[in-house]
Amino acid sequence: MAVHNYDVVVIGTGPAGESAAINAAKHGKRVAIIEKQQAVGGNCTHWGTIPSKALRHQVKQIMQFNTNRMFRDIGEPRWFSFPRVLDRSRVTIDQQVEMRTRFYARNRIEVFFGTARFRDEHTVIVRDNHEGVEEINAQKFVIATGSRPYRPPDIDFRHPRIYCSDTILGLSHTPRTLAIFGAGVIGSEYASIFSGLGVKVDLIDSRDRLLSFLDDEISDALSYHLRQNGVLIRHQEDYESVEPDDSGVVVYLKSGKRVRADAFLWANGRTGNTDNLGLETIGLEPNGRGQLQVDEHYRTAIPHIYAVGDVIGWPSLASAAYDQGKNASDDLLDEDFRVVDDVPTGIYTIPEISSVGKNERELTEAKVPYEVAQAFFKDTARAQITGDTVGMLKILFHRDTLQILGIHCFGDQASEIVHIGQAIMQQEGEANTLKYFINTTFNYPTMAEAYRVAAQNGLNRLF
Repeated sequence: MAVHNYDVVVIGTGPAGESAAINAAKHGKRVAIIEKQQAVGGNCTHWGTIPSKALRHQVKQIMQFNTNRMFRDIGEPRWFSFPRVLDRSRVTIDQQVEMRTRFYARNRIEVFFGTARFRDEHTVIVRDNHEGVEEINAQKFVIATGSRPYRPPDIDFRHPRIYCSDTILGLSHTPRTLAIFGAGVIGSEYASIFSGLGVKVDLIDSRDRLLSFLDDEISDALSYHLRQNGVLIRHQEDYESVEPDDSGVVVYLKSGKRVRADAFLWANGRTGNTDNLGLETIGLEPNGRGQLQVDEHYRTAIPHIYAVGDVIGWPSLASAAYDQGKNASDDLLDEDFRVVDDVPTGIYTIPEISSVGKNERELTEAKVPYEVAQAFFKDTARAQITGDTVGMLKILFHRDTLQILGIHCFGDQASEIVHIGQAIMQQEGEANTLKYFINTTFNYPTMAEAYRVAAQNGLNRLF
């Protein structure tokens, strides 16, 4: 068995692992990274963020083509199958893998493909698919193994009509009807994607509103537009059982209702990938969701073993995972360090949603005297030109100081637009006020101009 020695060993090549490894390597450390799949990129690249967002982009283009009057001159609306759309999305995955493989080579990071298991606090054993075994020793470890869909034991995921958010990417046909259980971010995104392809979707939600962490107005807007596209949302429901047969799936709800569909997608919860790491050998114990507890420096109960990304839970976003990886790496290098906390949300429904800071409900409960500044995309020239007129930008600001307290955006390019407001929110003193948007010249026509329109709207509300 070959034995290798490193300064830092990272387990997992998703965003968290990648940033931790590259940051350590750039500071002169000898670094290795371990990946259990046959290609780098982690769940983010192969089953999560990248394929679902690429898929969404293709579907959005199809929807635009089929609803644009100009295209009617060259032909009738077109129907595209799910597998055909998925094939185009795989091109992006291949590009991402190629690019990330170059990152490791350029930074002289050794990549080991295989399953890692701790033998002791400073040693992992890596087994590849061909029974090859490597012993890897390190002074510091970063666990960045990510998460996978939670699969309740009473649902038969081996049945060809039952899917989770990983296996749905292997769907080889386009169902006419789809039942989705779980209306969180993943469930809502896939409801958008499939309804955009003309599939009738039942979205079954155990809560009383969609994405309750969002601003209420934004959540309401998402519900409205999903329903406009043929999604039937069933709130405050739980399943009794899920019964597949040769022609479809019947979901028996605890309320006594029955929902029949051609296929069923489970999108309710995720589990940290910690079960095969041999953590019991070194005395680390994950919680019931497979997640590791860390301190404010991303250190586990063993100080030289860090954990970052989805494997530690909140906020389970690729963007946050990347930052967590870098900052955990900074900490083990004794560099300047920051806690990743005020993270923008990016939800890639159709239309997309993004927000940062406080929402109206939070500010009201805290008795903060805020006011609302808003701009509707239908009134902006750029949106009228592109035809993406659905949506709005909402700025919440303090009535007295004009300090920006929250940015909430719904509509095309929301996840890009939000960063302008985020940048201003992070400034000190008077630089973080609504006046910045009044006193700044924006290109015209642009979506960014919505900030100026919203700011004027907000100032008009003051008395």
